[in-house]
Amino acid sequence: MLSIIGPGLITANAGNDAGGVTTYSVIGAHYGYSMLWGLLVIAIGLAVIQEMNARMAVVTGKGLSDLIRERYGVKWAFFAMVTLLIANLGVCIGDFAGIAASLELFSISKYISIPILTVFIWFLLTRGDYSRAEKIFLALTITFVSYIVTAFLVKPDWSHVFTSIVTPKAKLDKGYFLVLIGMVGTTITPYMQFYLQSSIVDKGISIKEYSYEKLDVYIGTIFGVLIALFITVCTAETLFKAGISIDTAQDAAAALGPLAGNYSFVLFGIGLFGASLLACCIIPLSTAYAICEAFGFESGMDNKIKEAPVFFGLFLFMIVVSGLIVLIPGISLINIILVTQQLAGILCPIVLIFMISLVNDVEVMGSHVNSTVQNFIAKSTVVLIIALTIIAFASNFI
Repeated sequence: MLSIIGPGLITANAGNDAGGVTTYSVIGAHYGYSMLWGLLVIAIGLAVIQEMNARMAVVTGKGLSDLIRERYGVKWAFFAMVTLLIANLGVCIGDFAGIAASLELFSISKYISIPILTVFIWFLLTRGDYSRAEKIFLALTITFVSYIVTAFLVKPDWSHVFTSIVTPKAKLDKGYFLVLIGMVGTTITPYMQFYLQSSIVDKGISIKEYSYEKLDVYIGTIFGVLIALFITVCTAETLFKAGISIDTAQDAAAALGPLAGNYSFVLFGIGLFGASLLACCIIPLSTAYAICEAFGFESGMDNKIKEAPVFFGLFLFMIVVSGLIVLIPGISLINIILVTQQLAGILCPIVLIFMISLVNDVEVMGSHVNSTVQNFIAKSTVVLIIALTIIAFASNFI
């Protein structure tokens, strides 16, 4: 089990990036515990979707974009990859901004942190193999424990927390549903599906180890959703009760200091840094994997740069462009992030529809197709995301 675990845990926690931490922080600060029921619903959908992803990887030995090209043609693959590149670049910019913001909490200028960490990320992904990088990714997931500690430091009423999870208390207003859409969008993302399947293939996990990989996926989902829960608890128990409004995760960290002590401030800042750094590795990597697989270029971290120039070139492009944009003096990243999140929201149902079609294709999966229950949950998740996306766009005209 310890030799297999990695892709599922890393993927689920990469979803809790700077945008995710911000979303959960805002949820707790603005709405208290009233949206926790949504996390339970999302957790079920995420677990089923990630398991489908892992099953396709071990059965076919191919990445998701590779299968899309083979079964549906180059045009669909090109459409998916262009949209994925644009959406992922925007999310990556937001996560580099998360690195800068988290270290500025400790008085480290972004003009120092961003160049150093850009070089570090490049060095990490080009001076080793998948096994080495995976160990570092797993180590970064440990920083999420800081949110667990912070949640206990603020001393919430846990019985009230658990009651809120199983008792829906939706507020029927525009703002509530827009934030709910943001929570769904930041928890189930397109890049997670491409990264998980490619990393399982890259690691060489076969069908005989599938039961262990399935457990890895479920452990990752549970851990990732619990971290989202603890982040929400941190701000609900402090900022919501104090009536303090925030817009970013760094605002939340700064506000926690006077309310819950310096330990809470430091731990929240460390969590934001770890979350952002992990995502800044995973998002460019998933983009490079997906595009190279879609068009037949050599990919994989076990290759040297000269053996997979397009793969490493795409990775370098993502981190350099993201870092440079964050370094622009006085730039506002809010509009960029909002637009790219909308693109990611549009792409996500498309990717999930491809996945559901592929995982039910007997020629691709043989006897390992979805069960009736798995199809019901997966399709319901797609319908939910599409419905929420339509509501989000319609709200702009209301």
